[in-house]
Amino acid sequence: MVAPIRLLIVEDDRQIAEIQRRYVERLEHVELCGIAHTLTDARDQIDVLSPDLILLDVYFPDGNGLDLLRELRANDRASDVILITAAKEVDTLRSALRGGVFDYILKPLVFERLEEAVENYRQHHQRLATLHRLEQREVDTLLPRSLAEPEQKTPQRLPKGIDALTLETIRHVLQEGGDWNAEALGQQMGASRTTARRYLEYLVSTGELLAEVNYGAVGRPERRYRVAGPPSD
Repeated sequence: MVAPIRLLIVEDDRQIAEIQRRYVERLEHVELCGIAHTLTDARDQIDVLSPDLILLDVYFPDGNGLDLLRELRANDRASDVILITAAKEVDTLRSALRGGVFDYILKPLVFERLEEAVENYRQHHQRLATLHRLEQREVDTLLPRSLAEPEQKTPQRLPKGIDALTLETIRHVLQEGGDWNAEALGQQMGASRTTARRYLEYLVSTGELLAEVNYGAVGRPERRYRVAGPPSD
């Protein structure tokens, strides 16, 4: 059985703390071990309860949550921190990153964002628990999750009638250079002229190809395609 993540809420606003409590109790594999409304109380609860994860605000009547974060790191405490704050100043984010926060969430807190952050932490915690020897690929998956990794682009959905594998085949053919018409490309890939034209026009729409109209000896217009080069300076 997987041990639950023991979580401590540190939030001075009692209504917000109550919302966070309700959110946390909806999370799987998470155990709420305490709620602190002051930094003084938080220090005492951390000493006694040793939570795995702390949901920490920044502004308190008796101090700044970033000071508590720095204390945890200076004392080599095992508790990790997700900062949940209304502070939108870039300097606050910089200080939080230097202090080693696992995640940084802006108020008002949305359940789905908290759920994502805690689940990421749980998976991170489990990976660390099962590692015995490090390889670079393991290190790369463990170092700062969303904050250090480049943003993943959402794959573009292809329009109806455009198959990803066929599209890649056509791209490969076109990279050989020269210009092409739909009939020649269709023969090359073993498809009809109509099918080839559909793919060629799609690549024109994405900016990967340029299309020009040429007129043959009998004046019949012919649309020819070539790979778009880099923009000139």
